Amino acid sequence: MSDIAPITIADGEFYPGQSGEVEVAAGQLPSGNPVQIRASVYRAYKPGKTILFLAGVHGDEINGVEIVRRCVRAKIFSDLQCGTVIAIPLLNVYGFNNFSRDVPDGKDVNRSFPGSNAGSLASRIANGLHRNILPHIDLVVDFHTGGRGTYNYPQIRYNTGDERARIAAEYFAPPLIMANRAPAKSLRRVALKNYDLPVLTFEGGENLRYDSQSIEAGVVGIRRLLQHEKMLAGAPAEPSVPPRVLTQSSWLRASRAGLFQWTKKSGFSVRKGEPIGFIADPQGKRSDKRVLSPRDGFIIGHANAAVVSQGDALFHIGWTQD
Repeated sequence: MSDIAPITIADGEFYPGQSGEVEVAAGQLPSGNPVQIRASVYRAYKPGKTILFLAGVHGDEINGVEIVRRCVRAKIFSDLQCGTVIAIPLLNVYGFNNFSRDVPDGKDVNRSFPGSNAGSLASRIANGLHRNILPHIDLVVDFHTGGRGTYNYPQIRYNTGDERARIAAEYFAPPLIMANRAPAKSLRRVALKNYDLPVLTFEGGENLRYDSQSIEAGVVGIRRLLQHEKMLAGAPAEPSVPPRVLTQSSWLRASRAGLFQWTKKSGFSVRKGEPIGFIADPQGKRSDKRVLSPRDGFIIGHANAAVVSQGDALFHIGWTQD
């Protein structure tokens, strides 16, 4: 493509130096209201990479929405020195309006890629992004949080073996970096398979709750990444602490039901056998059950739920394989 040729995204054409918004029709609600993907496009005069900053794939994951919203509001993307940024602060509008991870049929957009324009609403939203946005992209940063009652320490995950994603994750420099295999039909898995497209998955905080540490890490990381790519002026700021790199992780689950309290939380190292929480009997008949770390490692996620069932996930512990 010529450096002066337009980028055509959905119903919009963007020449060098042009910015604007596009809407991608994805479906319709029973009320007749349309479901649309709204994207802001920022294109510099000089050619360069095209990066997608995406949030709200799960409608209740507010920290990601706030990260991209703040960057749009602060006009960070309006001063590009080269390349193009596409910003989608909120993909799953229905889930956002209904405090829900999913769409009306209960399906998860991030388990519906590449989707179909004749499928479920989740599949149509995924397909709208897949067909109209992803073909133009060189790198995706997809912002998420922990699920209901689960806190994630600010981190980036990328596909194991994807060297381009590893370098981009180091540029972003979050507190924690981890390579793993993305879930089936997720954006990260399908983008790599269908478009050979590297995707960074940012995780920080928990659903429906602001977390200032995660939001700050996301905003600073975006700016740092764009500066490393020479898309923004200025030298990237060095992180106060180098990112911790982990290669393995597993969940520690509740051995019995009851009232759970953690005594050590995400962002801290643990030793094998160390007490990190306890589960109390709500009737007061049995003594507290201590929760012990099964290995040396680092807590990358923990449950904030006060009431747990047997088998519920309590701590996500990561480590580096020797």
